[in-house]
Amino acid sequence: MIYGYSRVSSKSQLDNNSFKEQENKILERYPNAIIYTEQFSGTTTDRPIFNKLLNKINDGDILVATKLDRFCRNTKEGLEVIDMLLPRNVSIHILNMGLIDNTPMGRLIVTNLLAFAEFERAMIVERTQSGKAIAKAKSGFQEGRPKKYTKTQLDHAVELLSNNSYNKVSEMTGISKSTLLREVRYRKMIRIIN
Repeated sequence: MIYGYSRVSSKSQLDNNSFKEQENKILERYPNAIIYTEQFSGTTTDRPIFNKLLNKINDGDILVATKLDRFCRNTKEGLEVIDMLLPRNVSIHILNMGLIDNTPMGRLIVTNLLAFAEFERAMIVERTQSGKAIAKAKSGFQEGRPKKYTKTQLDHAVELLSNNSYNKVSEMTGISKSTLLREVRYRKMIRIIN
């Protein structure tokens, strides 16, 4: 059997190109591959679908991933998975680097590539934190995404709720029911505190 594994870090990647791109690359090389996918951050320690796949793989099967960083999160984990699969005669194919073989040279190459992938991930985190620190230093910085609706729009919507259902107000204003519920709860909480 040929199993593909694709991982995305965020919901937006799952909905957009990253997931589809990985799936297409695997199927282009292995049209009969059964693909397992999950959405987990690279820092997450537990990947239930990946673990399920590891338990399902049998001797002689092939495990395919598009890139090393999709296959594992760090050097230690990558080597543990490789050490578990290679003795079971499972072939590991990382599409952007080739087959991982069970030789001293193969192990040296994979260890170095895993270390570089881990280093690259650490550098991305460092640059992100540095960028945030610079942004916070600027005047007018606000953490998080900008508000979608103005206070006036929310006031009007909450006022409409006195004579209409949440669904009706949502239809009238274009503000989702969940946003309306959250706003009403927030306003009740503010009244209790004050």
